[in-house]
Amino acid sequence: MSAPTRELRQATLARQIERVATQLEKLEHTSRIFHRVRLSVFFVGVALAVIAFFQVGIVAFWLLILATVVAFSTIVYFHRTLLRQIDRYRGWQRIKSTHLARMTLDWDGISAEMPIRDPLPLETDLDLVGVHSLHRLLDTTVTTSGSERLRAWLTAPRPDPDRIAARQALVMELVPRPLFRDKLLLQARLAARSDEKWSADTLQKWLENNPATGSLRPWLLLLSALSIANIILFSLYLAGIAASWWLVTFLPYVALSLLRSRDVQPVFAQAAQMQDALGQLGAVFGRLERDSYHKMPNLRRLCTPFLDADHRPSRYLQRIGRIVNAMGIRGNGLVALLLNAVVPWDIYFTHRLAVEKSAIRQFLPVWMDTWFEVESLCALATFAYLNPDYAFPTISADGPVLSATRLGHPLIPHAQKIANDVTVDKVGEILLITGSNMAGKSTFLRTVGLNVALAYAGSVVDAAALDLRPYRLFTCIRVSDSVIDGISYFYAEVKRLRALLDSLREENDLPLLYFIDEIFRGTNNRERLSGSRAYVRALAGGHGVGLISTHDLELVHLADEMPELRNYHFREAVIDGRMVFDYTLRPGPCPTTNALQIMRLEGLPVPTEWRDETEKLEST
Repeated sequence: MSAPTRELRQATLARQIERVATQLEKLEHTSRIFHRVRLSVFFVGVALAVIAFFQVGIVAFWLLILATVVAFSTIVYFHRTLLRQIDRYRGWQRIKSTHLARMTLDWDGISAEMPIRDPLPLETDLDLVGVHSLHRLLDTTVTTSGSERLRAWLTAPRPDPDRIAARQALVMELVPRPLFRDKLLLQARLAARSDEKWSADTLQKWLENNPATGSLRPWLLLLSALSIANIILFSLYLAGIAASWWLVTFLPYVALSLLRSRDVQPVFAQAAQMQDALGQLGAVFGRLERDSYHKMPNLRRLCTPFLDADHRPSRYLQRIGRIVNAMGIRGNGLVALLLNAVVPWDIYFTHRLAVEKSAIRQFLPVWMDTWFEVESLCALATFAYLNPDYAFPTISADGPVLSATRLGHPLIPHAQKIANDVTVDKVGEILLITGSNMAGKSTFLRTVGLNVALAYAGSVVDAAALDLRPYRLFTCIRVSDSVIDGISYFYAEVKRLRALLDSLREENDLPLLYFIDEIFRGTNNRERLSGSRAYVRALAGGHGVGLISTHDLELVHLADEMPELRNYHFREAVIDGRMVFDYTLRPGPCPTTNALQIMRLEGLPVPTEWRDETEKLEST
């Protein structure tokens, strides 16, 4: 069977969305009928009961009221079941629609990027984070911790080939399992009741933090004994066998209960806040427990903490959930007062909660870490599934320095994308990329950088093939000045380039892969050219590989004296009075420039001799 194409997968998603929409419309129509039936049963039942009261009697009235309550409750039960089914279909529709939006780079249809404070220069330079970023495109995670883990994989300071290979193996197992991934995502989103990221940190801290409630045990025993005595003595009093002796035990019982109530109130308040989060966690963990992991041995090993028959997380969480529900009776003041007057309800469940939290504490960090790992892996697998023409890279310390075939930019729509081949033969080489304005130099730097980041994350890359070694990454692309710190653009660029040079020269077993866009753009032409020559000479032959873009065509002559420097370029053409770019990387220095051409096309004055020469060339 032939491999699925992007077009086929896109068409399949569109059909799935259409089928879900059709089914959802039917369910919502049924829901509206249920709503009308509920109202009809209520009003008709009450009306008949009133009529029966006046025509037949009180017995008929209560029988009809009882029948109305039973009928109404039954309809409400089935209606709620239907509404839960509608919620699932809506969630499924959102998931599939978002997948399609990721394929077509419809950013409005993709969940918003989680706010990131103080992004690294690498992240902003390569569009790893931000509104139109690789991280946002990949990020199908539900938790903030899972999202942060995915981000960390994309910006790993020291890529480890063994870890990357292990992650690749897990992603490969998950790629052909879209139902597993989407059902896990659906369960997490339904439990979270929102498309927004939710933080599991608060819940994790609450479960791990167990106040010193061990002192409640003797109080619980004492109050239990008093409660039993109260019940026996009060029963004897009601039977007329004994006098009001129950007050002798009841009054101390009340006093001691009030004394310990200060231990109960904060525990109850925190438990009430965690109730929804417990449901979220239990639903997702239950999903991971139930799967057979057929043909996914690596994922099964990763999920071993969920498969331990003696310590399944759902059992612990269900017990805690029942305790929290029982503590919720405090929300009804009258019922809580009556219950606690008979038995030490609050003290008992506060103690039980402490016991269960102690039992879960040793397992919880492993469960949480595994879940974050799985949802981050699912994000990479979904990216691979939605891009069947992408390939898994090969990363080896002994492999090719860098070799890419049909390398494309993953943040450019598929129909507009131009792929290029690029090869670096040895460490120490520099690719000097020249070309006109808007020809594609900066985009090509990001193309290489983004795909290297994807490779180190364990993902597929936008290429037919990519072989490379593990590198430290360094970028100098989007340098910005700072008015607050009093730093000019040029000084900020100098500081960044100094940091690059220091990283290149430091003792490190991993070479540096660095990207510089428009070197020394912040100063005048004469000093820029002189400084660029000196800086490139300092970089050449170092413990790294560089890609440098520049407008300065004079720099291409450095290749005559430096065998480590290789020239590449992008070019343009003027067709029917407009600039046309093919965005194809070619060997050698750029033979054309277009600054004056752009000025002329926009109606700005240009030198007469240049205009005459250009018109002669265009006429031929």
